[in-house]
Amino acid sequence: MTRTLQQRLDGIRTAFEGKAPPEAVEIMHRATQALTDSGQADRALGVGDRAPEFDLKDSMGRNIRSGEMLERGPLVLTFFRGHW
Repeated sequence: MTRTLQQRLDGIRTAFEGKAPPEAVEIMHRATQALTDSGQADRALGVGDRAPEFDLKDSMGRNIRSGEMLERGPLVLTFFRGHW
């Protein structure tokens, strides 16, 4: 059986809430609620939406323009928050 992304995320949340100290769970709940209350999720791009052009630094500190990358083909972005 293939699980949806939401099912997988729910499993991660449940595992976290079962192991983490209650204070940590409360902090995560408050942060999630603050994000929901901000309305940011309602402004996020959805599947099929076109992102605005942007510039970012690559891992070597070089400026990369999305428009230039798109000229070469489809563009896939990943976000890595690091290990902390």
